[in-house]
Amino acid sequence: MTTDRESIEVDVLFVGAGPASLSGAYHLARLLREARKGEPTPLGTEAPIIMVIEKGREIGAHGISGAILNPRTLDELIPDWRSKDPPLPDIPVREDSLYLLTKTGKFKLPLLPSFLKNHGNHVVSLSKFVRWLSPLVEELGVDIFPEFPAVDLLYLDGAVIGVRTGDKGVAKDGSRKANYEPGIDIHAKVTVLGEGPRGTLAKTLIEKMDLDHGKNPQTYSLGVKEVWEVPSKSLQPGDIIHTLLWPLHRDEFGGGFIYSMEGNLLSLGFVVGLGSRNPYMNAHAKFQEFKTHPFITSILEGGQIVEYGAKTIPEGGYYAMPRLYGPGVLMAGDSAGFLDSRSLKGIHLAMKSGMLAAEAIVEALAKDDYSDDSLRRYEALFEESWARDELHEVRNFHQGYDRGLLRGLFHTGIQMMTGGRGWKDPLLSVPDFSRMEKVRDYFGESMEKEEVKYDNKLTFDKLTDVYYSATRHEEDQPPHLRIRDYDICNKRCTEEYGNPCEAFCPANVYEMEKEEGGGKHLKLNPTNCVHCKTCDILDPYEIITWVPPEGGGGPNHQSM
Repeated sequence: MTTDRESIEVDVLFVGAGPASLSGAYHLARLLREARKGEPTPLGTEAPIIMVIEKGREIGAHGISGAILNPRTLDELIPDWRSKDPPLPDIPVREDSLYLLTKTGKFKLPLLPSFLKNHGNHVVSLSKFVRWLSPLVEELGVDIFPEFPAVDLLYLDGAVIGVRTGDKGVAKDGSRKANYEPGIDIHAKVTVLGEGPRGTLAKTLIEKMDLDHGKNPQTYSLGVKEVWEVPSKSLQPGDIIHTLLWPLHRDEFGGGFIYSMEGNLLSLGFVVGLGSRNPYMNAHAKFQEFKTHPFITSILEGGQIVEYGAKTIPEGGYYAMPRLYGPGVLMAGDSAGFLDSRSLKGIHLAMKSGMLAAEAIVEALAKDDYSDDSLRRYEALFEESWARDELHEVRNFHQGYDRGLLRGLFHTGIQMMTGGRGWKDPLLSVPDFSRMEKVRDYFGESMEKEEVKYDNKLTFDKLTDVYYSATRHEEDQPPHLRIRDYDICNKRCTEEYGNPCEAFCPANVYEMEKEEGGGKHLKLNPTNCVHCKTCDILDPYEIITWVPPEGGGGPNHQSM
């Protein structure tokens, strides 16, 4: 059946309304406005059309991070931002602490490494931050549209010429419902992919254009987070706590955090590296166990959960960043790996990547040239920037933890003394899924999954947490988790890996139902999905592909 699609022509399209795209659109619009005020230029007098599209039901709905914001890029982007009522506390980070935890005890390190000192930074809700930034971008004439998921890149003669947005009103069986609306083709001279970690379009682009040739594979952690309201806080606004060790095992990478926000809100979560050998690694369960530590429990006493979310974090570093450009296309933010894995900060780097992309685009528009040769200017600007210096200094950090925490701490010390080099440069890595061991190899004959008990006051099962994420999807639509071969899930994976998707998914999307006769079959619950994309990363057979659901589907974060 043929489909007549509406098409829109714009000059520059940003995909995803996160900090990278919004900063890029703001900077681009301002640079173009300044250019038109001066002498006549090749840009002409008409303002180029800039558009930002976002898959969430509103701007900020899918925004989630720890988050501590280094204001360095914000000072560059909007020098007078403090006068614009930003959603940042008046008081920057006040005190940093790092604790080593045992099951019931704790030890506070008397000295902190420099990368964990956050004085001058701000605890921030990313969802609130992008909601604040969005109208400032629109004031400069940029069009921003939520509920527009980009599902395919459009190509002409090997160059990207825009995107196709998702259809609406398609039933589970693929038939068109009465409210069917075809997606729109948005044609652009330059398309900037700022989709966040494991971007759907970025993934296909990297493969098609071989943009990761000669690079380390990107590696990830999974962060699981809750926001709590507590009646009286033992922490002051701006207090930061990080933890190491318990409840992780010695060969696992990660840690916990608690950030005190304004009012009576606490942001707390747990980060676990996805390169674990354990096929039953369950970051959500680790987080719930983390909250039962007497130290954490005392901080949460009398409080209640407000919100929940989860996201993957690209931690492969400088050597895992793909080539940032192709004909007609650039990548920015988490989609391109702009994250300092040592300090676990990426917002300021994502914003800087958007600004650098904007500067390259201005030059391309002036020349009316969007080829590889023209857009490689973006990567040159990055290599000349402080963002490159910051990322290069931590280029081997995450790889140093490939064999556990103790070796990782040793590597970190050596890297700090050698400017990031360590004992070997570069340290190579492998995809996260390839580290997962089969059940019998990891557990021997003891193959029982660890059972976690929840009291729904301090600790919560996955479905309860999903409720607090305000996740909503249209029920009657094709699943946005595409599984290439269900037989592998039902038979081979059951026997070899014990269906790790049940454990690693933080939203109970994957459920193995027992059949009469003793077998199992996979039941998908896509309406639970919180869009973390762990399954796309960690599936040991690489048969799961995450694609955007119908526009507006997913979580609706307010304070994350």
